[in-house]
Amino acid sequence: MCSVLEVSENGYFNWRKRGVCQRKLGDLQLTERIENAFQDTKGVYGSPRIHAELKEQGIQCGRKRIVRLMQQQHITARRRRRKAQKTDSTHPFPLAPNLLKRDFTAEAPNQKWMTDMTFVATSEGWLYLAGVMDAYSRKIIGWAMGKEHDASLVKQALQMALLQRAPEAGLIHHSDRGSEYASKGYQEMLHQRGIQVSMS
Repeated sequence: MCSVLEVSENGYFNWRKRGVCQRKLGDLQLTERIENAFQDTKGVYGSPRIHAELKEQGIQCGRKRIVRLMQQQHITARRRRRKAQKTDSTHPFPLAPNLLKRDFTAEAPNQKWMTDMTFVATSEGWLYLAGVMDAYSRKIIGWAMGKEHDASLVKQALQMALLQRAPEAGLIHHSDRGSEYASKGYQEMLHQRGIQVSMS
């Protein structure tokens, strides 16, 4: 082994007698403290907060050393997921009365459409999904997906439904009171087609 590694036998035996150097020993002890701090904080602390945590415990060490030891042990903080945007019903747009009054049945297609938005967690963040459903068939007739929770997303979903169905005037369009559905641009799309607006 010594000849392959080009190390003298004396040097090897001296290394064996010396054992682990102080620096290595210190790294092992510090790694254990880092792992404990990481577990105590449920894996959400990265190197800056672990460093601050150890400093509070009276352990003096540089942040670069903590970064190095965390990388060696493959310790990485779990990223906290940004909260998904929710419906904003505190807006200046006018609201419509509830025409459906919880009657979500229809005798024929294109009498009542219901709309809503939801969100899906992905590895790249939140994906927002807007949909339009026909009450008669319970079929999704328009949908759109995007990174933003905004009026353009619901307008895209409505546009798809209008192109697919081309409904006659008098259709009831029901939504929540969110700013996306109450926005001027969205309401204009409905009024141009003679669609009745219902909100709850």
